[in-house]
Amino acid sequence: MQMSDRIGRRMKLQDLHVLMTVVQAGSMGKAALMLNTTQPNVSRSIAELEHAFGVRLLDRHRRGIEPTVCGRALLDCGTAVFDELRQGVKTVEFLADPTAGEVRIGSTAFLGASFVSALIDRLSRRYPRIQFQLETGYIETLHRDLRERKVDLLIVRSGGELADERLHFEPLFEDSYVIAAGEKNPWVRRRKIQLSDLAEERWVLPPRESVIGSIIAQAFRGSGFEYPRATVITDSPHMRVSLLETGRFMTVFPASALTFLARGVKILSVELPAARRPNGMVTVKDRAVSPVVQLVIDSARELAKPGTKR
Repeated sequence: MQMSDRIGRRMKLQDLHVLMTVVQAGSMGKAALMLNTTQPNVSRSIAELEHAFGVRLLDRHRRGIEPTVCGRALLDCGTAVFDELRQGVKTVEFLADPTAGEVRIGSTAFLGASFVSALIDRLSRRYPRIQFQLETGYIETLHRDLRERKVDLLIVRSGGELADERLHFEPLFEDSYVIAAGEKNPWVRRRKIQLSDLAEERWVLPPRESVIGSIIAQAFRGSGFEYPRATVITDSPHMRVSLLETGRFMTVFPASALTFLARGVKILSVELPAARRPNGMVTVKDRAVSPVVQLVIDSARELAKPGTKR
């Protein structure tokens, strides 16, 4: 009997789940608590896996438990196995009800509050039984979550070529960047404003290390200025909009925000030489998506088309 056949008969999904939990917890005892079982049961599952493969899967030391090289390979496989099972369950649910299911979307805070929120609103009106889970964060973290199958797809800005060849970026729409203020701000009525005129104004800006922060820095350097001194630094799009509505602050927004998020915000008449950045979807290559996720992808393409009613 070949090894693959022997393992197929001996290995249980429950044992694989136990292995993944032990590595996550760092000890047999903690894993037992998480699994609501006993430590001997956890040890027995690990022993049965090691016997089935004929290799050691875990190294035990004073600091806890770590996977061996073989253990890490099996963990990667386990992640894929359980993800495929979850996708299978979603497919069965979709076949039972084509308008129901769960979709996990990863995005940056700004796109999450603008384009993705508009997308979810659009879909929830058409398919009220779909459940959405939105995770926001920085690009590096989001890419890791997608690789580890914690989210189904990303809707993010492109920072250039993807470093991970396993991921695929599909452009949806391009964004330019503008200086914006609330309708009550006196600068809204001014024409032919220079960046130098705004140096002492109250700015509410994202952190400099964020994607938009790097774009702002690039744009201001292109005009011979340093990054503006911010009165308020925040990643929260809604807080930035709220402060703009007071008429006392200004910020740099993607132009799409005026379509999807900030209705009471005006673009100032000042040139901001910033490169256009594509926004799009990131998925894992050669990974089948559930029908519900495909529904979201198709709807995102539709919403991104010029002239589409928001």
